[in-house]
Formats: sequence, C-alpha cells, structure tokens
Amino acid sequence: MAYGYLDIAITPSVRAAQAEMGADSLWTDFPGHREFDRFTEAEAAFIADRDSFYMATVSETGWPYMQHRGGPRGFLKVLDDQTLAFADFRGNRQYISTGNLRANDRVSLFLMDYRRRARLKVYAHAEVLTLDADPALTAQVVVPGYRGKPERIVRLRLEAFDWNCPQHITPRWSEAELAALQADGD
Repeated sequence: MAYGYLDIAITPSVRAAQAEMGADSLWTDFPGHREFDRFTEAEAAFIADRDSFYMATVSETGWPYMQHRGGPRGFLKVLDDQTLAFADFRGNRQYISTGNLRANDRVSLFLMDYRRRARLKVYAHAEVLTLDADPALTAQVVVPGYRGKPERIVRLRLEAFDWNCPQHITPRWSEAELAALQADGD
C-alpha cells in the first residue's frame, strides 16, 4: 500500500497537537495530497530547475541534522517517477549527513522556489554509493565542468512528497534571476 506524505507525517502526537488547537477535523478525512508517491512532470520540472535543496537526516542519538546541498541548476536528477540522485560535492568535510545515513537511511528534502513562492517536501530512503559503484549512474549525475568535487553519489527512493502552500514565503531572487530580469527590461 502506498502511503502519502501526511500518512507519514501525522503521528499520534501530531494528532494530539491538532486536537489541542482545534484543527483535528481539518485533517481527519483530508481527501487530497495523500497519494503523492510518484513524481509527475510537474515535480520533475520543479526539481530540474533547482540549484539547491535542504536535506535532513537523523543521528543515532535521535537528533535531526539539516544540511544544504547545492550545485548547478538541475544537479538533483529525477531518474524515474520514484528515484532521485545527485553527486554529493565536497563541502566542509564533517560528513555528518553521510554518517547519519549509515545508521538510518531516511531523509527529508526541502526544495524552495522563493521567486514563485513554492516548496516541495520529499520523504525518501537514501543510498550512498561510491563514484565507481555504478559508472552509468555516476555519468548521469556528475556535472562536467562544475567546480565542485564529487565525493559520492546519493540515490533517493521516494516514499512520498507534498507541496506546501505559499503562505509566509517571502519572494526572493537569485543574482542570475535578477540579471535576467534586468536584461529583459533593457
């Protein structure tokens, strides 16, 4: 049976909090957003347009860890309707996310488009691969010419995703987006 994002996210303690706030009836028989266990063309396009995302892992002590992942636009690849992958570029060399994934393969991704005020949340299971473990996959996700040094490949098997409402997202533009807007205005 496929589970939706809210089926995973809404636990007994969440239900209790909803009840305390008088919001439990809003989510008891919520009809939408429950079967998002396969990416559509809309999600694939959104993901392909991102140049960064946030990835949360959980440590062996139960603490969450949130890490920014970045690269050139489209570095997070949709391999099929239930699989994502990316080349994990060298960063500060703490390897906290990588270590956490050795103990618990669950991740949560948070992808933002500030300009359009849209966000996509993803629950997935991660598999960390060496660069030589799957040469075809490595060739598919390594970005030629990018200054970052890939250290490993992370393949993500989708569990569920959900789109969030735009409420409280302050619109922001990247330098590249501002330059494009200025060029269009000239």
